[in-house]
Amino acid sequence: MARYIDASCRQCRRERQKLFLKGTKCFTEKCPVERRAYPPGQHGQSRRAKVSEYGVQLREKQKIRRLYGLQETQFRNYFAKALKQTGRTGEILVKMLERRLDNTIYRLGLAPSRKTARQLVTHGHILVNSQAVDIPSYLLRAGDTIHVREKSKKLEVFHSSMKRMKDNAMLPWLSLDKATMTGTFLNIPERADIPLNADEQLIVELYSK
Repeated sequence: MARYIDASCRQCRRERQKLFLKGTKCFTEKCPVERRAYPPGQHGQSRRAKVSEYGVQLREKQKIRRLYGLQETQFRNYFAKALKQTGRTGEILVKMLERRLDNTIYRLGLAPSRKTARQLVTHGHILVNSQAVDIPSYLLRAGDTIHVREKSKKLEVFHSSMKRMKDNAMLPWLSLDKATMTGTFLNIPERADIPLNADEQLIVELYSK
């Protein structure tokens, strides 16, 4: 499978906003978006031409795809599944992405970034309902519990990440017991509760052309 191997911060600069791909670095003055708030490349500072309707839609799709760390084929597959369900396709798509195991681990504060969360899952450090799950794209259901494997609880990545997670910052559809490193996926979130600065309807329009 293809994977992005260039600097993660270039993706944030291309979308002109923080996608929080580098964990703690995104909250410091070293964040490239703070230092160079223009697209990467030789002509980054001179790109001031009016963006077409297609360009706006494309940028919105790229922003969400990169935020959740998906390749184009993966993202299209999610969209196809959302399209088959009843309701607003864009909202269903976002809710589905939020249900991913790697995203939930990041949202719980057990990992500093989604990329790190994927690595923790694939390396076998995470249990779902007391069963080993090494698939980052695993979709959680209401009531599922996420545990850190007993042998993995001493890993510094978990402790340092949880220290930065404030108790009042927990999202309404999640809960975390820091003492036991156990999280619960309480329910599928409503779109209004998801902290995502994006217009998913533009993605629907893009794929509908």
